[in-house]
Amino acid sequence: MDALSGLPIGTLLASFFVFQLLFHFLSSWFSAAVSPGFNSLSFEKKIEWNSRVVSTFHSLVVGILGLYIFFFDEVTTADPFWGSSSISRVNIAIASGYLVSDLLALLLYWKVIGDKYFVIHHCSALLAFYIVLRDRVLEYIGNVRLLSELSSPFVNQRWFLETLKYPKFSRANVANGVLMTSVFFLVRIAAIPPLYHFLCSAVGTEPFVRLGPVTQVVWVVTSFVLDSMNVMWMVKISRGCLKVLSLLRDEKARGALQNGKLA
Repeated sequence: MDALSGLPIGTLLASFFVFQLLFHFLSSWFSAAVSPGFNSLSFEKKIEWNSRVVSTFHSLVVGILGLYIFFFDEVTTADPFWGSSSISRVNIAIASGYLVSDLLALLLYWKVIGDKYFVIHHCSALLAFYIVLRDRVLEYIGNVRLLSELSSPFVNQRWFLETLKYPKFSRANVANGVLMTSVFFLVRIAAIPPLYHFLCSAVGTEPFVRLGPVTQVVWVVTSFVLDSMNVMWMVKISRGCLKVLSLLRDEKARGALQNGKLA
């Protein structure tokens, strides 16, 4: 029981059940109400749609709380290693409950939404968050990591637009694509150098040594795994965005040429 005594079990369980409720019931009701196209989707598309609605809701909750902690939580910002506050633990517990809920959904509907990279991502994050919550360490780092979730609404919106068959060159699609690429880079890629600079500069210091070898190894390994996937996804997103912008530019050039000939 001692290993679990520091964990906000109540928040984590509440988060898990809320996200399960959203996935299995509330998302379908909400989506049918706001998007007429939802009812015409196949069973498989509805499953992924609901998964992405839940992902978007989770991202907004933990992302906004993460921003508040980043700017205003003096306890964790003053001591990134050992500073501990209720709001930072609550945010990480909410994220952990979502990760468990999403892992369950992935396993239940593996043929529809199963993805080995998501499993690796979720398990790595859960391991890191377990250490953070159990020992009340590195809460600041954990919440900085959660800021990466601010890119997920744009990633999910791209899928929604494609599923609803919005034209590739529609304003909604192009604007979302540019925003998705920009925000993804800002919160997932641009954050990598400062995080690793902090990690490297911390090695050998008294607060770092106090973490112990297990926490040190978990911090390094999970960071490497998560950031490797972020870089991989960034490359794919950038290629897609550049391809669309290039095609859009060519389309405009052809249109201008045709208009010139007609004139």
